Amino acid sequence: MHALPIMVVALCTLAIGYRYYSAFIAARVLVLDDSRVTPAHRLADGKDFVPTNRWVLFGHHFAAITGAGPLIGPVLAVQFGFLPGLSWILIGVVVGGAVHDFIILASSVRRNGRSLAEIAREEIGPVAGVIAAIAIFFTVVIAIAAMGFAVVNILAESPWATFTIGMTIPIALVMGAGMRARGGGGHGSIRNATILGVAALLVAVWGGRGVALSSVAHYLKLSQPAMIYAICIYGFVASVLPVWLLLVPRDYLSAYMKLGTIAILVVGIMVVNPELKMDAVTEFVHGHGPIIPGKLFPFVFITIACGAISGFHSLIASGTTPKMIDRESDTRFIGYGAMLMEGLVGITSLVAAASLYKADYFAINVPPAKFAHLGMTPVDLDAMMRAIGEDLRGRTAGSVSLAVGIAKIFSGLPGMKALLAYWYHFIVMFEAVFILTTVDAGTRVARFLAQETLGRFDARFLKHDWKPGIYFSSALVVVAWGAFLRTGSISTLWPMLGIANQLLATTALCVGTTVIVNAGRARYAWVTLVPLSFVATTTLTAAYLSTVNNFLKLGNFQGWLDAVVSIALMVCTVAVLVASVRKWILVTTGRSAAAPAG
Repeated sequence: MHALPIMVVALCTLAIGYRYYSAFIAARVLVLDDSRVTPAHRLADGKDFVPTNRWVLFGHHFAAITGAGPLIGPVLAVQFGFLPGLSWILIGVVVGGAVHDFIILASSVRRNGRSLAEIAREEIGPVAGVIAAIAIFFTVVIAIAAMGFAVVNILAESPWATFTIGMTIPIALVMGAGMRARGGGGHGSIRNATILGVAALLVAVWGGRGVALSSVAHYLKLSQPAMIYAICIYGFVASVLPVWLLLVPRDYLSAYMKLGTIAILVVGIMVVNPELKMDAVTEFVHGHGPIIPGKLFPFVFITIACGAISGFHSLIASGTTPKMIDRESDTRFIGYGAMLMEGLVGITSLVAAASLYKADYFAINVPPAKFAHLGMTPVDLDAMMRAIGEDLRGRTAGSVSLAVGIAKIFSGLPGMKALLAYWYHFIVMFEAVFILTTVDAGTRVARFLAQETLGRFDARFLKHDWKPGIYFSSALVVVAWGAFLRTGSISTLWPMLGIANQLLATTALCVGTTVIVNAGRARYAWVTLVPLSFVATTTLTAAYLSTVNNFLKLGNFQGWLDAVVSIALMVCTVAVLVASVRKWILVTTGRSAAAPAG
């Protein structure tokens, strides 16, 4: 099968979902009203609560939610064949992931930009709020550590990538200061800053190769431990600086690279129309796969994760973004629309990986000793290694096979065949940009959560301008995920990320359903109940099977730690489910009054 019809079906599905389904949710379920004053205006402080142009905020939100998940997850899920993953992404993102993001974002905007845990406490009950806070904190720490591990492996010992990614920081600072000096986000200042920022980014990408060949490269060739400390420092600084100075302009700038690359990739796929050489369904759907040990059900869902639905998005949708929404109607464009774009990222990643020969795909993603037992012979792998100049065998975790797949598609465009190596390294940097923006936004969201929790003991932590509280909370979060990052590995962090992420999505959908029911609109609760039922069933099953069949059988400290955290997250999720169902029954039977928020 060729890729062109797949891309046409995908684009049409996403467009129809946004045009009709999101409009239904906006008008009937949420009843968006632009006459309501958003917290960005009502609580404006020039730091966290800042009214922001919808296009700039879309860029920030998309950059913040789109980390390694939609890039790596679909690639790893190709083990089962391209059809199962493609089907789940298209269905899941329209009726699950985009709904999840949209509902939580709008709910937070109507509650002064409060976090998911605080909304759970108000809507479901105090116990649910505490449980949600615990689950969220664990999820954020695991997610940032897993994302950070991926970016460390990409940037370590790579002066070219380190220079280009590092240059996005001063470029963003200049953009943020420039837009602020010219009136805080008017169309003229945004346009000028965008032109200059994108031009500077392209110069940084182009100049990175020259830097890598110069004497300066020695200072940029950071070891893995040094890169970990550098990322920790960046996470702390991004968390404490005003949101308009670094976080928003950097994510906005990164979004151009992300969206631009994805747009070129979509066009490239449709022009080159590569054949999907991977089977539609492989023999590994019954288990015993060399990458994912479990069966198609339920492991394909937690492996793809963010490409279809992501609990981590609820933290951004109830963290930085709702504090910058200019009008309520912007929540549809930003919440639902950005998630559809992430679904498109997942589809293009899946197509790129599936366009590799089956043996080449497994040779890259499976350790050589294990690959030798599969009885497969690579087809194009040796030629690609010669062209790229690197050994690609046994480069597990999906990122390398994705870069190879996308580079092959780009090199198939007219006049691009000789640039395979350049495209490969460009995509490596593209992946790093995707991942690093999750680190800065996730740290800031976790800081908000830590401040809300510590505020129960000292009210000063609730003040967004109390600098000691900001510094202490940020340092606490960075130390937590930095410790996991320093001692963990991709084999322990990525499975935990899938489980934690999807269980958090279950919790967020519980909160979203309760918001709808409490608002007296229980007849529309099916909008969140349908994805809630499916995600809860698949993820709890996958968590149980992973704990029993994988984590406990490792027989070491890391295995026991993974098992304990998985069990704790399962208990937290079930507790929130029970509390939510109880609340729904009380409200719908009239024993608890519905209380619309506003």
